Amino acid sequence: MAEFLYRLGRGSARHARKIIAAWFAVLLLAAVAFAVGAGTLSSNITIPGTPTAEVTDRLATEFPSASGGTGSIVAQTTGDNPFSSTQEEALAALAAKAGSIDGVQDVIDPFATQQQRSEQSAAITEGRDQLSQGNARIDAGFSSLDAAGEELDVGEAKLDAAIAQARSAGAYEKAKAQLGAQAQQLDAGRKELKSQRADLESKRAELKEQTAKLEQGASLLEMAAEIRTVSKDDTAAVTTVIFTEAQMNVSQETKDALVALYAQNPVDGVQIDFSSEVSQGIPSILGPGEVIGLVVAGVVLVLMLGTFIGAGLPLLTALLGVGIGALGALSLSSMLEMTSVTPVLGVMLGLAVGIDYSLFIINRHRHQLKEGLGVRESIALANGTSGNAVVFAGATVFIALLALNVTGIPFLGLMGSVGAGSVLIAVLVAITLTPALLSLVGTKILSRKERSRALGMPGTGKGTEPRHAKGSTLKPMSTKGAIATAFAAVLVLLVIATPALDLRLNLPDGSSEASDTTEYRAYTTISERFGEGVNGPLLVVADLPGSPSEDEALADQARIAKALFDQQDVLAVAPAGTSKDRTVAAFQVIPAEGPTSISTENLVHDLRELSPLEGTYDLGVAGSASGNVDISEKLAQALPVYLGVVVGLSMLILLLVFRSIFVPVIATLGFILSYFAALGGVVAIYQWGWLPAVFGVESPGPILNFLPTLLVGILFGLAMDYQLFLGSGMRESFVHGAPARLAVIKGVRAGRAVVSAAAIIMISVFGGFVFSDSSMIRPIGFALAFGVLVDAFVVRMLLIPALMHLAGNAAWWLPKWLDRIMPDVDVEGSSLERSHPHADAGQLTAPEPAGGDHRRA
Repeated sequence: MAEFLYRLGRGSARHARKIIAAWFAVLLLAAVAFAVGAGTLSSNITIPGTPTAEVTDRLATEFPSASGGTGSIVAQTTGDNPFSSTQEEALAALAAKAGSIDGVQDVIDPFATQQQRSEQSAAITEGRDQLSQGNARIDAGFSSLDAAGEELDVGEAKLDAAIAQARSAGAYEKAKAQLGAQAQQLDAGRKELKSQRADLESKRAELKEQTAKLEQGASLLEMAAEIRTVSKDDTAAVTTVIFTEAQMNVSQETKDALVALYAQNPVDGVQIDFSSEVSQGIPSILGPGEVIGLVVAGVVLVLMLGTFIGAGLPLLTALLGVGIGALGALSLSSMLEMTSVTPVLGVMLGLAVGIDYSLFIINRHRHQLKEGLGVRESIALANGTSGNAVVFAGATVFIALLALNVTGIPFLGLMGSVGAGSVLIAVLVAITLTPALLSLVGTKILSRKERSRALGMPGTGKGTEPRHAKGSTLKPMSTKGAIATAFAAVLVLLVIATPALDLRLNLPDGSSEASDTTEYRAYTTISERFGEGVNGPLLVVADLPGSPSEDEALADQARIAKALFDQQDVLAVAPAGTSKDRTVAAFQVIPAEGPTSISTENLVHDLRELSPLEGTYDLGVAGSASGNVDISEKLAQALPVYLGVVVGLSMLILLLVFRSIFVPVIATLGFILSYFAALGGVVAIYQWGWLPAVFGVESPGPILNFLPTLLVGILFGLAMDYQLFLGSGMRESFVHGAPARLAVIKGVRAGRAVVSAAAIIMISVFGGFVFSDSSMIRPIGFALAFGVLVDAFVVRMLLIPALMHLAGNAAWWLPKWLDRIMPDVDVEGSSLERSHPHADAGQLTAPEPAGGDHRRA
């Protein structure tokens, strides 16, 4: 590999202009692909096969009209005055216009909906009055029948007395006809009373049935009382937009058209805000925070390399690589379900590793020029040595990110693939474009003083061995100092990691957005005027047994709704509809608290445990809050597996590189410590709410559910980079005869400057994203920046050297049988330096014209 990279670097330097033109052509192709294939990004995250996903798919089948995505438009009066009739009419007119936008299926007018509910409530009150009057009339009828019955009883008694008297007087036969007629009249009256009583009983049964239906409706209406579209004080209203496409597929043009409609038609005295489902678009890739991070990186590069030209080259190559990676990723968004975080993650990694990888090669090249090597030969040698290390380091990051696909979680695998692609581009740019640019720059990569000094210096061809002041001697650290350093480092890391024990996972809601955003205002207005749970309603689906009639289905709905409403932390329940055959019913359930609260998470589990309700109704739960719970649990289950894969990979890579048992073990343990320390910092800042003024965390909450898994892959790769550049220096010194403990100091001294600069650059780049507009990007940026900080400066520069010192020669022990079967991985390209004697060493010259023939004796 080293020899190949040597030749690649020499060829890139020789054909510099062609290489540069080729990369800019790739950038142009990526831009064209973006223009053609860019689609819609979403803040919604889904995982196929989860309980929520299964219920959602069923809803799309049973209720196709309700399968589209939804969004909210929140209107509130600016003076906390009730809406005027003029304002209501204006908002209703806007809702009607919004319904005609392409991609919008329906828009629900909040005032008309609230009026309908008021009318339903009034109708129930009126119905109860009518039923009460009907029951009163029936009661009066029964009273009349009872009175008539009593009169018949009296008549029958009189008739019986008359018959007895006639018999005793012997006049019965003569009065028989008359008495029989009276008896028939009484019998007819009795039959009539019986018929009228039966009629009244029938009417009472009918009224009872109507009363039962009315009370079922009244009960359902009462349980849904807190589901409002207009606030109780009449100062806020929520317009619900139903899209024709699923949430992930709603086009940006549709969202932009909605926002533009309301922006171009303001309503006097009314403020309009939009939920994230409406206002969310392609996230800003380079905002003010990211630019500040790049400026800090530029300052570090100037201090490290001593020239503005040298500082500019890593920034230029990184930006070009990021442009290709970001545009390429976004060009796939029309074909793949891509979250808004995915391309931004590629930008984060592309910038950080792109700058660092170019810096490693440039730094090596500068040292070699100062040692007296010719420009072209130095470029080739730097590419074959430091470039070889860059390829190996990039490969570890690439593999770790690509391994996110083993989690079986599609959106996370896609994020890993995009990140891996960005790292691959950064590596390719570093080993081809960097040599080409160095060839054009020539000796100007050095300052004037450095060039003057190099021209008068006999070359050694050694390149990177650091010089120390005359008479100075390196000494290994003391054993007591090593013990104290190791103990302090571990203690600090464990203390920082402690908050990770309280880690809660979920997706951020609108309260996590910046307070000046429309998403935050929409979320808080809904929470304050309608209830927190309205921001994250649950959808419960129930199977109704048999083939129920309309009345039976209504009775089932009332029974199920009552059971749901009786659950703890349920604020309201409303039927959302039934399937055509009435075998499936859906209910909207409003939790008492927000979608990321512990109580809502517990409620999701409680509702699922109800199934089968009363042993009859099978229940399923869906909705954004339910989906977030499922995703968080799925990710938590995948994390140990992925962490095990990464740890195993770490051990294998380090075993091959350092040919040691001890080094891979402590390096991997160090990575685990820095990983949990990074998680501890994230929990303290974003979940506990520490230092809110610094990090802008106005509403602490659960941690982004995929952050811990994502952090494993990225931080592992970066940790291995630093371990590689520091540890290889230790091994090189040890192999060349230095005592084991002295080799530790030599390795640290040789690599600490470039590793420190690289770490500071990464911290600056990642730190810039801490102040991003996106609530999902901010904790990722912090986790990576803080993780690099503790890993580079605590683990790699303090803990690992201290443990290596304590181990002494045992640090490099390897069983002989294992040493024989392992391939020789020459990461630093030492064999390359031996195979190229560099006859032109000491001949520092300007570069030959790009494209010319560069031959040496």
